[in-house]
Amino acid sequence: MYAVFIPAIAIIMAPFIRGRAAAYFSALTFVVSFFAILYAFVTKAEYMVDLFTAFEPVGRIYLLGDTVSHAFGFTIALVSAMVALYSYPYMKHRFEEMELNPSTEFKKYWFLYNLYAASMLWLVYAGNLILLYVFLEISLIASFLLIYYYGYGNRVWVGLLYFVWTNIAGVLALVGFLMIGFENKTLALDSIASVSMLAWLFVFIGMVVKLPGLGPHVWLPWAHAEAPTPVSALLSPLTVGLAAYILLRIYLIDQSFIEVYRSEIFLYGILTSVVAGFAVFKQKDHKRLLAYSTVSQMGYILIAFTLGTAGIVGVIIQYISHAFGKSILFMSAGAIIAVYHGLRDLDRMSGMHEQIPTIANAALIGFMNLSGILAIGMIGEFFILKGLVDTFGLSLDAILLVVFVFIISGLYSFYTMKRIYYGRVRDYEKAKVNRLLDTPLYIIGAISILFILPPLATWFVDAVISFLGGV
Repeated sequence: MYAVFIPAIAIIMAPFIRGRAAAYFSALTFVVSFFAILYAFVTKAEYMVDLFTAFEPVGRIYLLGDTVSHAFGFTIALVSAMVALYSYPYMKHRFEEMELNPSTEFKKYWFLYNLYAASMLWLVYAGNLILLYVFLEISLIASFLLIYYYGYGNRVWVGLLYFVWTNIAGVLALVGFLMIGFENKTLALDSIASVSMLAWLFVFIGMVVKLPGLGPHVWLPWAHAEAPTPVSALLSPLTVGLAAYILLRIYLIDQSFIEVYRSEIFLYGILTSVVAGFAVFKQKDHKRLLAYSTVSQMGYILIAFTLGTAGIVGVIIQYISHAFGKSILFMSAGAIIAVYHGLRDLDRMSGMHEQIPTIANAALIGFMNLSGILAIGMIGEFFILKGLVDTFGLSLDAILLVVFVFIISGLYSFYTMKRIYYGRVRDYEKAKVNRLLDTPLYIIGAISILFILPPLATWFVDAVISFLGGV
C-alpha cells in the first residue's frame, strides 16, 4: 500500500532536481508503484487502511486496495512513468518555443505534473466518496494549470473551458455522492447499502460529461488538442477514463440504475461511438483527431456497462487498452510537433514513415490497441461480445451494432495511419528523434502486447473474473 504514495516524493523533490535527472526520478517513483501494484494485482491482494472517522454522513475515511483499484492503478502508474520520461525533451522544446527559461519553468512543471499524475493514482485507492472527490478536484486543478501555463493557441480560454466543463462534471457527481451519504448515513464504500435512482442519475450525468459522451463532448477536442502533449497523453487516456472507475464503484454497490435504463444507455453508447468515430475522418488537426477518437472509445465503456458481469470485465480492459493506446498516439503526435516545429496539420502530412520510422511504428501499436488487434484491447472486445450475448441473447441487431462499432475503430485507425505515415513522401528531412520521444512509447506498447500472452493474460483475466465472482 505504501508504494502507491511513493510518487509523493517526486512532487516534493523533482522540482529541485536539474535537467533530465528530474524526469528519470519522477518516472522511477511511478515505476516502483507500477511493479508493486502489479504484484498486488496478480496475487489478488486486498486491504483497507483506516485514516480517520469523520462526522456523519461522511463516515470512515480509508484507503481501499482491491482488484479494481490495482487494475486502474498499475495502468496510471505505467503511463505516468513513461510520459514523465517523454516530458523532458518535449517540454524543453515547448519552453524554448514560448521563450521561457527552461530551468525555471521545469520546477513549476514537475510539481504540477507529478501532483496531477499522483492524484489520479490516489483516487482509485480512495475508500470514501468524499476522499475520491478531493483527489478528483486536485487532478482537475493541476491539469488546468498545466494547460493554462503551457498550452497552445488561446490557452487561457481553452484552460477555462476545460476547467468549467470538468468542474460541472465534478459538482454533479458530488451532489450524487452527498445524496448517497445522507441516504446511507456514510460515504464509506464498504458501508453503503444502496444508491437511489436520483443519486445514480446525478453521478451518471456527471460522469457522462467527464467521459465524455456525445453531446457533452464539446469541451474535449479543444482541451486535448491545445493542451501540451504530455498533458494530452494523461488527459485523454487516464483522466477522462476515471469517470468509468467512478461509475464502476457505484455499479459494484447497486446496479439498479443500469438495469432499469440498460437499453437507453446501450444505444447512447452506440451513438457516441459511431458519431464520434465518423467525426475522426473529418479532422485536419492531428491532436483533435485523436480527441474525437477518445470520445468514440468512451462509447465502448458505456456499452460495456450495460452487459452484465462480462461487460464489466470489458470496462476494466477497455480502460487499460485505451490508456495504453491513446498515450502512445498522443506522444507520437507530440514527437512530430517537436521534431517538425509544430506540425499538426494532416493536409501537410503523408509518407512520414520514411522520415520518422520509430514514431510511425509506435503509432501503429497505439492504433492496434484501439482496434483490438494483437493487444490487450482484443481481450476487451471478446468480453464485450460475450456480455452482449449473455445480456441480449443472439440478437442479430445488437450484435451487428456492436460489431459495426468495432469496425469503425479499425477503419479510422488505419485510415489515419495511411494518411500520416504512408502514401506520397513529403519533402521533410529525415529527422533524428530524441530517444526519450520514442522509447517510452515502445515500453507501453510492449506491455500492451504482453497482456494477451500467458502468463500475464492468464493472471489478469483470472484476477478480474475471481473478484467479480465469475463470468
